[in-house]
This record gives sequence, structure tokens and C-alpha cells, in this order.
Amino acid sequence: MPNTPTILVADDHPLFREALKGAVSKLLPQARLVESDSAEGLLASAEAHPEADLVLLDLNMPGAHGFSALVHLRAVQPQLPVVVVSAREEPSVVRRALEHGAAGFIPKSSDPATIRAAIAAVLDGGQWAPVQADGAEGLAPEEARVAERLRELTPQQFKVLGMLGSGLLNKQIAHALGVSEATIKAHMTAILRKLGASNRTQAVLMAGRLAVDPEPNEPG
Repeated sequence: MPNTPTILVADDHPLFREALKGAVSKLLPQARLVESDSAEGLLASAEAHPEADLVLLDLNMPGAHGFSALVHLRAVQPQLPVVVVSAREEPSVVRRALEHGAAGFIPKSSDPATIRAAIAAVLDGGQWAPVQADGAEGLAPEEARVAERLRELTPQQFKVLGMLGSGLLNKQIAHALGVSEATIKAHMTAILRKLGASNRTQAVLMAGRLAVDPEPNEPG
């Protein structure tokens, strides 16, 4: 376990971020904690701290749809272990997180001692998951295929796809990212090609496969 690890804490609920920070500080008083409350903030923190030792990641934050931030982060920084921390504790959700590349899964109902044990196990190079994950159903073939395609997106393309999923138009995305509308159109062309989608709507529906509760009968 690193003596002075850097741990990224990504959760859009301030109270739970404080709880996580408290659990980490008790285990690792010297740890440097970097907070973020959105997928975009997390990706920026991960880029700014390439030496980071661990991410504690909530599944549902602005800019992320279920497992999408986990999948993307594992693609762009495969050396960085990610532990999902979620209020969703169903065995299938735990199993899907692990198959998408999480090194651990901590239910939000866990007591502080369990949280510390899970963090210690992953920092020591292991994995940690609650027992209910054993034998649970994992990824559906279509979800695995979409995840594989999502890994091909650049960080900027991932941001654009997340904003697209929020219903923003090209000009609104361009304004938010401080680039030209032509740049966003170029990103959209690349996103559609990499996802194998024929239009914006299909791209959003495909990304929805990575939601914790994906809609049935989605095309893609």
C-alpha cells in the first residue's frame, strides 16, 4: 500500500463525499484526497493526477450514465484502480461493475470498517466485492459490445456524448466546451462511426445500454 496515496473521490452528494473522505482519512491519514462531483470533473482530476492510486466512484453523477464513466476511465487510464461506491446493491449491478473493470464495489450501506477494508484490499493490489456478487448474472452481450465501442472514444468525444445524452444541441455543446460548432460536428461524426450508430438518437440509446437500469428493447 502506498505511504501517501492520492485518492480521487467522485460523488455528486456532498454528504457522502464527506463520509468517504472520513473513512479514507481514518485508514490513511496522510492520503491526498481530490474531490469531484461530475464525470467531467473526475476525468479532469484523473488527467491532472496521473500518479493517483485509486478512484472511489459513484455510478450516477452528472455526465455519467450508469457504468459509462467507469468504462471510459478504465480505457484512458487502465493503470488506475476504480472502486465503485453505490446505493445500488443488487448482485447483478455488482457483477456488471466488476466485469466493466472495477477493482472493487462498496455498497453505500457499508459500515466504515468495511469501507476501509475494501480500500485497503484494492490499494494492496487485490479486489474486493460483497459476497452477493458471487454467481450473479453479468454483462449481456449487447452491453459488452457497447462498452467495447465506448472505450474507443477520446475524452472530448466522451464529454460530447454525455452532453448529447442530456439533450443538448450541437451549438449548446460547443458553447459549453468553448469550441466551434464545426468541431462538435466533427466529434459527432467520429462518435457515430466508433459506436456504429446511424444517428444521434441511436448513439444515445446505445450509451443507455450502460445505464444501471437499461431500457428494454433499445436498438443498437
